[in-house]
Amino acid sequence: MKHVRITSRLVALMVVALVGAGACAFDPQAGGGGGGGAAPAGAAEQSTGASGTPGPDQRGRPATIAPTRAPTPKPTRNATPKPTRSKPPAPATSTAAPAAGCPQGEHQRAVETYLARLGGFGSVNVDGRQSAADCAAIKKFQRRYGIRPVQGRAGPTTYDVAQRLATTDPARCKAGTGTTFCVDLTRQTVWAVRGGKVIMAPTVTRTGMSGYRTPAGTYKVNYRNPREWSDPYEVWLPYWQHFTQGMGFHETTTYLHEKSIGSHGCVNLLHADAVRMWELGKVGTRVVLIGRRPGT
Repeated sequence: MKHVRITSRLVALMVVALVGAGACAFDPQAGGGGGGGAAPAGAAEQSTGASGTPGPDQRGRPATIAPTRAPTPKPTRNATPKPTRSKPPAPATSTAAPAAGCPQGEHQRAVETYLARLGGFGSVNVDGRQSAADCAAIKKFQRRYGIRPVQGRAGPTTYDVAQRLATTDPARCKAGTGTTFCVDLTRQTVWAVRGGKVIMAPTVTRTGMSGYRTPAGTYKVNYRNPREWSDPYEVWLPYWQHFTQGMGFHETTTYLHEKSIGSHGCVNLLHADAVRMWELGKVGTRVVLIGRRPGT
């Protein structure tokens, strides 16, 4: 009889434990952070509450955020910093000398031609031969547009970026009287115009990949947030400026020149360019997208 009572009590305890576990299980359909966790408090860091389905243009918060595909960042434990012995600065080298240790790329002459056309990167000799001056100019160009590694070599990525920038025609954008953000989807470049004058020179961007094409057309910035959270993709979108169907301008979270990943329709920007466009833009800023990204 005692054995039966003990067995009954054990069964009852197991039932209670199982029921309790089921009641505490996370339900993704219940209220909360939509899988991304609660966003930090503050007007600049509010969650969008966006779904995965694009919605129509709106003046309020967008229905969907379409950023670069990127893994959710995980917190890491900071290691205790260790003191290091500083080294004296290396002596400056003369740019008049040959380009020691600066490799020549397969697109040397073409890159020299495009950099000479763009201007602003230093003296360039358009002769197809690497020099110290050419190397310095190419390195400056690579640093400006986030091309890695910065080694002064006129390789495929440097050639591609230089060609796109040098062949962008700002006059193709039908800008309004105020500030207009212009995007050439074909060349993957972006610039800003105000009163018929270019106030931000063409720079690089990366728009929607195959299956997530960024549509050409004329829109307006209708929502801005210096640090927006995307629920569908669980990633922060710095300097967010929404203009249509969950798509907007924002600083990229991945290597901009990795074309295979693209974005989910957003206009990805380098940090300096995202900051500059944030300074120039406001709710109501005109947005003009022309052309179509190849392969979309």
